[in-house]
Parts: sequence; structure tokens; C-alpha cells
Amino acid sequence: MPLIPEEPQIHESAQGPRVAPASSRTAPTPRPVPGPRPVTPSRSGRPGPRPAPSAQRTPRDVAAKPAPSAQAAPAQAAPAAAAAPQIQLIPASAEGALDAAEEAVDLLLDAGRAPGEVLVITTGDPHPWATHELSFGEASYWAQHDAGDDVFYTDAALTSRAASRPVVVVAVNSDSESGVATALPLAHTLAGALLIVCGDPQQINSVLGAGV
Repeated sequence: MPLIPEEPQIHESAQGPRVAPASSRTAPTPRPVPGPRPVTPSRSGRPGPRPAPSAQRTPRDVAAKPAPSAQAAPAQAAPAAAAAPQIQLIPASAEGALDAAEEAVDLLLDAGRAPGEVLVITTGDPHPWATHELSFGEASYWAQHDAGDDVFYTDAALTSRAASRPVVVVAVNSDSESGVATALPLAHTLAGALLIVCGDPQQINSVLGAGV
């Protein structure tokens, strides 16, 4: 009797994946793999990042402020008044005031003062140099004053014509109160940096109105 090959039996536990007919099931659509989101342009209604200011454009706050002008600066103040000259007192009698003034002039020149910076005023008898020069006439006398290249000597009566100099030396070589009262205030105005007064300290202080 011929043998009939047996059909292989498929057990339920050994079944593989079932394939549904094409007509009954549809293949699932593949999902996209999540990745970086593309940057979308910002909408008009939402604030976005502000663009960096251009290098050629001046910021508004800097352009709106004008540069300070020289007229608005507070440094435009009135010039300060000239400082008062320093006052130096050399005690001396009326007879020795002229010699004290000569010594003061020598010390000034030794210290480096130029001769044309010094003016000497006498309240009594004129200095011998002034007497000598006046003998040639006032024009020649005052021409030397205007030249300003040497020490100039004058007396209280002619002081109003003299010009200011950095240093003024006054020799109080008289006891006349009126002469001292006239010469000292004028000498104070003529002195640019230093006023030296040779005479009686009490008399000088009473005229100048300050303890020197």
C-alpha cells in the first residue's frame, strides 16, 4: 500500500505573525523622528529680539545731548582780584630809615631781584641820587623812570607820578605825620608783590591800619 505523505500540522503555539489581507488593513504611516525645531519668524504681534544697532548709527541718547559749550561752563567766572602785596616792616629811626632802605635794596638785588623791579620812596628829604638826577631836569629824571632798567628813587611829593613795580621800599625819614599818611597808602597801591617800610613801627601801623 503506497505511503501518503502527511501534511505538516501547524500548532497554535508555533504560529508566526499574521498577515492581514491588503484589503482589510492599511500600513501605518511612519511618524517623523523628533529633531530641532526650525526657527519661525516672529509674528507682528509678538516682540522678538531687537536687532543690534548699526555701527554707523549714533545712539539716540547721545545724539540728543549737545556738547557743552564754553558759554555754559561754570568756569567762565570773573577774574580773581589781584592779591595784596606782602608787607615787611624794618624798625628804624627817622635818621636811620634811609640807610635801612639802602640795605633792603642791596638784599633784594642779592636775592635775584632785577634793579628795574624796585622803587624807593622817601617821606622826608629826597635820596641823594634823586637830588642829583633832578638837577638835570625833570624830563631826564622821569625818562630814567620810564626806562625801568634800574632802581628808581623818588619822594612822597612825586610818588603820584610813579608807576607800579613789584617791590616798593619806603624810607620814613621824617617825623611828619602828613607825609607818612600820604606816602604809605600810595606805596601800598604801587607795590605789586612786596612792600618794605623802614621806620617807626607804631607810626607805620597807625597809618596802614594793621599790625605788620
